Amino acid sequence: MMKDQPIVSRSRDVVGGAAVFHGTRVPVRTLLDYLEAGESIDDFLEGFPSVTREHVIAFLEEAKDRLV
Repeated sequence: MMKDQPIVSRSRDVVGGAAVFHGTRVPVRTLLDYLEAGESIDDFLEGFPSVTREHVIAFLEEAKDRLV
């Protein structure tokens, strides 16, 4: 599903150019802040229903692939 579209996008017109989950106005940094604070992915998804579990998993997999 996520292979056909970007996971993260940036535009000066959307949240001042911050990296957001593609198709939303939710900054990727918000997910990282939740996880850093010990919150779960489910907690994050409850707070940001425009982001799907597939968005989150694809982002984490891409981050892992780039770092590991």
